[in-house]
Amino acid sequence: MICLKICFVTPHLVALVRAAPYSPITMIYHLAKLDAWTVAQSTGIYTGNPADRADGFLHLSTASQIEESARRHRAGESDLVLLHVDEAQLGKALVWEESRGGKLFPHVYGDILLSAVKQATPLSLNADGIHQFPDLGSDNGAD
Repeated sequence: MICLKICFVTPHLVALVRAAPYSPITMIYHLAKLDAWTVAQSTGIYTGNPADRADGFLHLSTASQIEESARRHRAGESDLVLLHVDEAQLGKALVWEESRGGKLFPHVYGDILLSAVKQATPLSLNADGIHQFPDLGSDNGAD
């Protein structure tokens, strides 16, 4: 369904502008260490750990980027929790920056309130030491 609203551009001109269609929550993802996630659950704020902050921000990924990020940066780590984060709740702390292969990646310059984390999924490893991800569905984030 498309909604229309009237906008007065000048006193003598009325323009019809299409309102933005409803869009579902866009999730982006973070690979949290279990100990940092446990602390966040008691404080209400996810701050990551020193390795997360080495670059001055928390690294996040889109659905299409997260598995490659795990292979490159967290291979074989058995204590990871996949945080499903509502992009819209991050506000100005979220910055999309060019990284691997010229693609845009979400970086958070600050902490993440637990209210922005919509789900936390422990990641298991298969026999080959590869993280097993849940189906993340379609990717609405930038690539």
